[in-house]
Amino acid sequence: MFSGQPVPDAARLVFYRPDFYGAWAKKFTHDAMRGPSAWPVADRELMAAFVSKVNESAFCIGAHTATAGQAYQDGAKVRAVLSDVESAPIDDGLRATLRMLGNLTRAGTIGVEDMREVLSTGVTRRQVEDALAVCAAFNTTDRLADAFGFELLSPAGFEAGAKYLLKRGYR
Repeated sequence: MFSGQPVPDAARLVFYRPDFYGAWAKKFTHDAMRGPSAWPVADRELMAAFVSKVNESAFCIGAHTATAGQAYQDGAKVRAVLSDVESAPIDDGLRATLRMLGNLTRAGTIGVEDMREVLSTGVTRRQVEDALAVCAAFNTTDRLADAFGFELLSPAGFEAGAKYLLKRGYR
């Protein structure tokens, strides 16, 4: 049980063959999502939700929408970003970064102009690297969630998972 809820498939996946996938995935994802960064945890969780939305990965959208909402203490803000990043109440640096992550996720590549746009908003090169790490982690996780058909949780299940992730991270 997971905070009174069944263990989500995402957790089961990292426990299966930890030497092959699980241990690496937990470390990489934890470092991307909770390691040192100028991006606060809430922004990184929003990035995970946004990448998952672009990938149309229902499990990961639910999980990281709930986690970002709790981290910001503002679920409406998260829903606004996922609905329309251009009109959402976020700063220009985060907006440009999300736009770049969306382009990368859809096309599999980004160009110099994408990077110039992000950097022109005051986002640092290190923040770009950190955002790309979040994108890499969730492009992988989204595909695995869809390939293995992760079971969708109830709203209460997603909220319990979010509470767990905010307390313990991805270890």
